[in-house]
Amino acid sequence: MWVTNAGAQTGAWPTHSHDEQHTGISSVASQALSTIHWHVPVDLAPPQGEIFIHYGSPLVTAANTVIVPVKTLTGFRVEGHNGATGKKMWTQQTKYQAPGATFELGLGPTLSNNQLFVPDLAGRVLVRQTPDQSRGTISRRIFYGKKNYNANPTVYQQNVLINTPLTVDAAGNLYFGFVVLGPTPIGLQSGLARVAANGTGIWLSAATISGDPAVIGVAMSCAPALSNDGNTVYVATSASAGYGYLVALNSTTLAVIRKVRLKDPSSNQDALIFDASSAAPTVGPDGDVYFGVLENPFPNHNDRGWLLHFNSDLTQTKIPGSFGWDDTASVVSASMVPSYSGTSSYLLMTKYNNYAGVGTGDGKNRVAILDPNATEHDPVLPATLVMKEVLTILGVTPDDNGFPGAVREWCINTAAVDPATKSVMVNSEDGKLYRWDLTTNALSQSMQLTNGIGEAYTPTVIGSDGTVYAINGAILDAVGK
Repeated sequence: MWVTNAGAQTGAWPTHSHDEQHTGISSVASQALSTIHWHVPVDLAPPQGEIFIHYGSPLVTAANTVIVPVKTLTGFRVEGHNGATGKKMWTQQTKYQAPGATFELGLGPTLSNNQLFVPDLAGRVLVRQTPDQSRGTISRRIFYGKKNYNANPTVYQQNVLINTPLTVDAAGNLYFGFVVLGPTPIGLQSGLARVAANGTGIWLSAATISGDPAVIGVAMSCAPALSNDGNTVYVATSASAGYGYLVALNSTTLAVIRKVRLKDPSSNQDALIFDASSAAPTVGPDGDVYFGVLENPFPNHNDRGWLLHFNSDLTQTKIPGSFGWDDTASVVSASMVPSYSGTSSYLLMTKYNNYAGVGTGDGKNRVAILDPNATEHDPVLPATLVMKEVLTILGVTPDDNGFPGAVREWCINTAAVDPATKSVMVNSEDGKLYRWDLTTNALSQSMQLTNGIGEAYTPTVIGSDGTVYAINGAILDAVGK
């Protein structure tokens, strides 16, 4: 049985990539991309030129309150906006500080059971009740215990930082990665935390769950994913040498079920876990697990990386996808693609850029629908078999960089899938939000958000009234009819 966060069944978009399996599937039909209803900055002081910041995903409650993580001059805050008008309803401060990384980390809150969970300073999680109201009671959860924190708060404030978006299950149990920068009285080490709905917490170091003392932490920005039955949590870890593991753990006890060292499917060398990536595991309806990595040696796959593919207990390595380094795959029911004649019940939607001038990259940047159970020869390294392309579509806007036919990059790290209209919402560095119609394989609608800007990849989201949300140029736009 395919079980997801209860909020996801009511039209809400409660977490990163929609649900704790990270499917990206909306339960409501998206509105036409006809006008920008409202917009709000997600960064009060964005850098000039390219923006290498992973802004946190907006969230939407069933009652259509839009939760917006905002990067401020000194840190972060969260805002609640009326989804219909854009009017700000409330502001919630957090003292969260992001750990250092090649691309700056954003703030990754989550919603469950009429509660908003927000990363806070010292590895704490701020809990705000009734996010649809202008006021809400505030409390905090501390995975290593309030008593320990209160005994020496300065030490924990200086040394413990959450480094992934939060993931919450249907019962209100939280999962996230954290880093430890210095010694603490209780010997914390960077790893994975679980905080139960009653506030009790447990943690394990990333080295322990990986069975490798060289592992230094949970992969940056890697939101944990949960199996469809909620019994297993999946997370990636990384070592200072660049390699890493995908680990499956019991979601109640964090006991390790199995771990697998992540390999480049072409070279069989260790795949690279890059701290600029925001890839998170995706769990398919059949329980298969997908996770994106960077290739090794680099850049022999044109900086595309790979979408690695495993069965649910990680005992079987399956067909990889031909792009993955900074992408969380979205799930597409096979019924959404009328031209599909294969046997898979679901397909995957991924970015499919082929960066100009990197390796043999020609700049013909695409997005793709892939069959996870059928193969073809990789378009870059033909000796490697990869997931078969079902549909691909080329970007629209030419990129004048000396490569004939090159177009601007697709700019998504997790894309919103709309089964009702058989389409996917995709954002581009040309500054436009597009609707990719899977019936006609055409970009059937678009909305100009900015004049175009290079930036870290961003999510697309569909709200409870069908409004489509996209971030471009450090602005969140609400687009609809």
